[in-house]
Order: sequence, then C-alpha cells, then structure tokens
Amino acid sequence: MTDSRQFGDGPPRPDFKIPEPNKKLIRNVLIILLVVIVGFTSFYTVEPEEVALVLRFGEFDRTTDPGLHFKLPFGLESVRKVPVQRQWKEEFGFRTLSSGVRSQYATRPYAEEANMLTGDLNAANVEWVVQYRVVDPYDFLFKVRQPQSTFRGMSEAVMRSVVGDRTVNEVLTVGRAEVASQVEVELQQLCDQYEIGIKVDQVVLQDINPPDPVKPSFNEVNEAQQERAKLINQAQSEYNRVIPRAEGEALQTIQEAEGYALRRINEARGDSARFVALFDEYRKAPEVTRKRIYLETMAEILPNIQGKVVIDEDVRSLLPLLNLDSALGGQAQGGQR
Repeated sequence: MTDSRQFGDGPPRPDFKIPEPNKKLIRNVLIILLVVIVGFTSFYTVEPEEVALVLRFGEFDRTTDPGLHFKLPFGLESVRKVPVQRQWKEEFGFRTLSSGVRSQYATRPYAEEANMLTGDLNAANVEWVVQYRVVDPYDFLFKVRQPQSTFRGMSEAVMRSVVGDRTVNEVLTVGRAEVASQVEVELQQLCDQYEIGIKVDQVVLQDINPPDPVKPSFNEVNEAQQERAKLINQAQSEYNRVIPRAEGEALQTIQEAEGYALRRINEARGDSARFVALFDEYRKAPEVTRKRIYLETMAEILPNIQGKVVIDEDVRSLLPLLNLDSALGGQAQGGQR
C-alpha cells in the first residue's frame, strides 16, 4: 500500500464510520417520514356539500363524492374540490361588509357597476344580486378560465342589455319584476352556451335610483306624474258615479215610454175591436142596437145630474109650468144653510 505522504498530500485523513445504532435510527426516521408523507398525500376528505375532481398527472381522472378517499401519493394525483350544494352569490353595485340584524354595505367604490343607460336615454343606478349554484364541477373548472370572473361579466352584460331596452320609469317602478325575470332567463341561456356549469337560481334587483345629480328633477317629475294620476283617478271616479246613474235614468225613461206606447196601442186596438164588434151588431139590428147604446149612455149620464125633468116630446109651452125660480132659490138657500 502506497503511503500518501510520499506525494506531498499532507497528513492522512481519518476514516469516519457511522456507528451501527445510528444507521438504524436514521433509517427508521426516514421510513417513518416516508410513511407520514405517503399517508398525508394518499388520503383526502370531501365535505358533505362538496365533490372532488381527481387529476392524475394533471389530467382529469374521476369524480368522488363526500367522504374519505384514497389517491396516489407524492403528487401523482391531485384533488380539486367544488362546493356543489352551496348557493353562491355575486353582488353588483355594492358589497356586503357585514350581515346581521343591521347589515352594512359599501356602494361608493362600485358605482360604475351600477351606472346604466335606459332605452329612453336616461341614467339609472341599478344594484342587483345573482344567486347561483355549480351543477357541473367539470365544466366549472375546465371549460372556462376564471369561471366566477367570467360569470360576473356575463351577468353585467345581460343586465345592461335588458335595462337598455326599457324606459327609466319601467326600470324604476312597474318593470322591476319583469327585468329580473328576463335577466335570469337570458343569463341561464348564456351560461348553457358557454358550458360554464352554473345554474342561476335567482336574480334580485336591490335599489334602483336615478343618479344623485338628477334626483331633484326626477322627484319633481314623479310628483307631477303622481298628481296627474290622482286627478285622472278622481275624474274616473266621478265618471263612474254620474254616468251609470244617468244611463240608468235614461233606460228607465225609455222603458216607461215603451210601456206607455204599448199600453196606448193595446187600448186603441181594444177600442177598435170593440167598435168593430158594435158595428157588426148594429148592422144586424140597427134599432135594437141604437136603443141599447142610448140606454147605456143615459145610465152613465143621469146619475151625475142633480135635477131631472122627464117630459113628453109632444108637450108645448113647458116653461110656465115649471117653477124654476123657486127651485133655483131653494137650492141657493140650501147651499147657504
């Protein structure tokens, strides 16, 4: 064996050896560390409201349900969890700082999201909330980049489109429910077209107001419109009170006139029929009919006459025989008494 000192390399180096017990300890520590790493990288837990998508070497492999599951360790398989039972919420034009009995909101930094132009070229501040759920985790994670940011952009675009087709009065008053319903339908259609894996549950319009610089003018217009509607309602009420009564009175008068006309016609027809019947009887027996008519007429007239004188048609110089003055005087005295 050649001595290294012959070549000028200095003093010989000592030969260190690890004792056998230390080697076993290091080996045991490495084994335990390996087991721990394998244990931590081989099992994962999925919460009840979640599903997990397992990626093997970065490629989608399978979907797992809630519970404890096994996967390949050392990063060969990775897991991405998506809460599919949770309802998500996106706020536009404001943000909720704290929720509770008295919730707090911030609106000023997000005013640009709420500023919109209506169909009649008026400005309006529209604040709304979109509630949604993830129904297809695979589409949500892999079909679209940054799905939540994309969904916010889609919601804002649909809302601006729907508001831009309506007048400011419709958006602020009677058209709120229709706007929310149409936005919900069109946003869901867009989500299906993009295959983003989202189901829109509800679109809720929060505060809708005109911009602050035009609020006084807008309030004056609203007051004028309300006064106009009030006057129209009063006029309609008066119309409903007067016109039906007048129509009823006119109908009553018409019906009375028709009844009177019918009565007179029936009476005329009855008189005519009676006259025709009398005439037919008269033609059969003129003398008897004449006498009967005469007697019936006298029966109607004579009871209404107080003084009656029956004379023969052959009598002459009747006046000297009648004491007309005494009769008239007696009647006068009787009247005075």
